Amino acid sequence: MAKRDYYEILEVTRTEEADGIKKSYRRLAVKYHPDKNPGDKEAEEKFKELGQAYEILSDPQKRSAYDQFGHDAFDPRARPQRWWRRISRSV
Repeated sequence: MAKRDYYEILEVTRTEEADGIKKSYRRLAVKYHPDKNPGDKEAEEKFKELGQAYEILSDPQKRSAYDQFGHDAFDPRARPQRWWRRISRSV
């Protein structure tokens, strides 16, 4: 399954400031919280997606990596490891 864009999940633009991201996350987290939607698996999945998106977009370094590489920035299989590049250059 293809992952959705984190900005789309949090319903913010790519230029949104940290405060705007935080406000949107809190608003949506309350809306989809499992305690407010007991037994609703779709709401539970959205709540988990929100947590993942907020974890990345609330951290400036992770957000920068996400903006540059997308989801591949956090998938070790998607791009070569840095240590491998260093070893191959020194040989």
